[in-house]
Amino acid sequence: MSGASSFRFEQVGADGATQARSRAIAEEVPVAIECNGLGYAVLMASPGDLLDLGYGFALTERLIDGAEDLLDAEVHALEHGMLLRMTLAPHVAGRVLDRVRHRTADSTCGLCGVESLEQALRPLPQRTAEWGGQDRAIFAALHALEGAQPLGAATRAVHGAAACSEQGAIRLVREDVGRHNAFDKLIGAMLRAGLAWDGGFALLTSRCSYELVEKAALSACPMLATISAPTALALARAREAGLALRVLARPDALLRPLP
Repeated sequence: MSGASSFRFEQVGADGATQARSRAIAEEVPVAIECNGLGYAVLMASPGDLLDLGYGFALTERLIDGAEDLLDAEVHALEHGMLLRMTLAPHVAGRVLDRVRHRTADSTCGLCGVESLEQALRPLPQRTAEWGGQDRAIFAALHALEGAQPLGAATRAVHGAAACSEQGAIRLVREDVGRHNAFDKLIGAMLRAGLAWDGGFALLTSRCSYELVEKAALSACPMLATISAPTALALARAREAGLALRVLARPDALLRPLP
């Protein structure tokens, strides 16, 4: 299976009995991201769907505004990991230099640190319409999600991110050892295919962090549902962006934040 390798283990029971068994283990590799010849970031990620990761990462890092701003993307296998090399259009290329400058400044003077904090919590785009779906769609998507996660079912060690229709049908899924990567892969896959949310929502098998809220807002997702709890900052950022949230979504109940 792509993204997993088989390993041998000795299983030890509570009664002390042992037996040999094989298990699929999720792969995790360093992925170096290069934008217009500049080293931008290194992510620890599952090795599949890396072009999707590149497109989604570029969008949610605010390096591009759409697929047309990414002129080329290539994945290269290296001895110790993968290289994701991207070429951005000239009219957005300056964003790479600006972000690299802020990343470099993180370890220098205090004033630069203040500037970096402002970058970390930049204003989010406002949603102009409320999500029009029903919560029963989330329960339908939860029921269908496990069957749409082959790597997760095999390893029990990766996150899933699903694009769901307004009725809760699973449209597209991406998986990764990192919850941020899984969502970026989903956003990138939609971007490359020219797919919009069309009144649907994102369902993530993770807690609701502020970074995931920001990725949802930046990808114009109208509603984000997660199976685990949110942070206070995630709730605040979602309210700021007008993003609908559903959290602690389980087969029998979910939480809907109040205004």
